[in-house]
Amino acid sequence: MRRARLIYNPTSGREQMKKHLPYILDRLEQAGYEASAHMTKKEGCAKTAAFHAGEGNYDLVIAAGGDGTIFEVVNGLAHFQKRPRLGIIPAGTTNDLGRAFRLNELDIEGICDVLIGNDTQMVDVGKAGDQYFVNIAAGGSLTELTYDTPSRLKTMLGHMAYYVKGFEKLFFLKPRQARIEYDGKLFEGKIMMFLIANTNSVGGFEKLCPDAELNDGMFDMIIVKKTNLPDFVRIGSLALSGQHINDDKILYVQANRIKMQIEDDMQLNLDGERGGLLPSEFINLRHHFEVLVPNPE
Repeated sequence: MRRARLIYNPTSGREQMKKHLPYILDRLEQAGYEASAHMTKKEGCAKTAAFHAGEGNYDLVIAAGGDGTIFEVVNGLAHFQKRPRLGIIPAGTTNDLGRAFRLNELDIEGICDVLIGNDTQMVDVGKAGDQYFVNIAAGGSLTELTYDTPSRLKTMLGHMAYYVKGFEKLFFLKPRQARIEYDGKLFEGKIMMFLIANTNSVGGFEKLCPDAELNDGMFDMIIVKKTNLPDFVRIGSLALSGQHINDDKILYVQANRIKMQIEDDMQLNLDGERGGLLPSEFINLRHHFEVLVPNPE
């Protein structure tokens, strides 16, 4: 009998997962899985649970929660040579990966249809040092919003919580000297922030990296060059429609391998979680995971 392991964050999605848990497990059992669940209790818990599922040769591992839960599950499984299929139940505030797969458009019944189906997509994964990310690596003050925004505020305000914290950080932006090598090319200069994306949905903005694809073996990198506060706000408004990529303050390129060096200490953000300090090298691992997705028809 096939085995499925559901790893869920009980506080994600305004705490809806606990209500849906019996229904999800029942659907999996009816589809022929021996299904079990693990409720996360603290940071790192989902990663450990995923690692044990990988060791146990589970056929399917389902990450239910926000982007942080998916990040941990991916990091628990990515180093295995034989990896289980990955299922996703988006239940967080932003759900970038859920948006990329159109899972955000489905109710819990529709998501369970995906989990028990056979429609899959091979997905690239980024590697930064000894960590993995499936959606984005980033650096700069505004990229710290995801882990600087309290979980209780996210539960109460949803996506609006990020705008509240983002407004606070706007006044503390400062440029940093950077040296960035990407596929044999070089950028040197002062930057405000950088984004290395694997999907077209970043922080809820679906046109921030408009050319990004999950399975092309390439990152989409955005560098915001040194600029003043009014210009930074202007670029942010252009990003809503995807027009920012043509601005002279933006470098937008695709690359498979990127080396990043930044003066002083800059915290690395990996899928919304703390990823340590730069410098770092980012490598795209093409088709690293098989992910269950909605029927393309």
